[in-house]
Amino acid sequence: MKGIILAAGRGSRMGGLTSDRPKCMTELGGKTLVEWQLDGLRGGGVEDIAIVRGYLGETFELPVKYFTNPRWAETNMVMSLAEARPWLQQNTCLVSYSDIIYGADSVKRLIEAEGDIVITYDPNWRTLWELRFDDPLADAETFRIDGSGRLLEIGKRTNDIEEIEGQYMGLLRFSPGGWQAVENCLVQLTPEQADRLDMTSLLQQLLQQEVKIQTVAIEESWYEVDSESDLRLYQEKFF
Repeated sequence: MKGIILAAGRGSRMGGLTSDRPKCMTELGGKTLVEWQLDGLRGGGVEDIAIVRGYLGETFELPVKYFTNPRWAETNMVMSLAEARPWLQQNTCLVSYSDIIYGADSVKRLIEAEGDIVITYDPNWRTLWELRFDDPLADAETFRIDGSGRLLEIGKRTNDIEEIEGQYMGLLRFSPGGWQAVENCLVQLTPEQADRLDMTSLLQQLLQQEVKIQTVAIEESWYEVDSESDLRLYQEKFF
């Protein structure tokens, strides 16, 4: 099992904190975000880890493998992930956003789950979102699953809290077969469409093509760092 951390973007919503460093190099609780991710992955049993870098990629000095997205400023997350094709085509890989904090238990649950494409989600998301936002629905999107945990819908705007059965975390897993389904999807898009594709939009595309996406619920706390206000909130209440 290999791990891939997607850290190519700048994170412009972090303001001046990313003027001289990638977003994942900002600190919380005495560690950088990427150090939290490395600890979570290694604690869950993933030792072979790569980082996909882009913005200020030369500042990374961690003892891991690197892939590079030279077009990071023109592309979105899926094209950054595609730079790790040599791993994804041959190995089952856990993929992590670089602006989230999670623990080893979430990683273990993801490893143990069955399926070619599996995503983690938080069924108790409202507690954290109500702290982060005056209106949790302003940021949240639909997330619906069936009785077996198969993903039915993700990533649409909604005014109905009942359509949100969980919050997708940004921690997921692809087998080589699952990655092939992604490649099959990408070849149907124009280069411009592929460049704009974020991960949630990719999952939507896969669902439209009836690709099975399994979900696994987490039980431990996790954190998404999207802004300076998130950092202040978490530092005050949790770290």
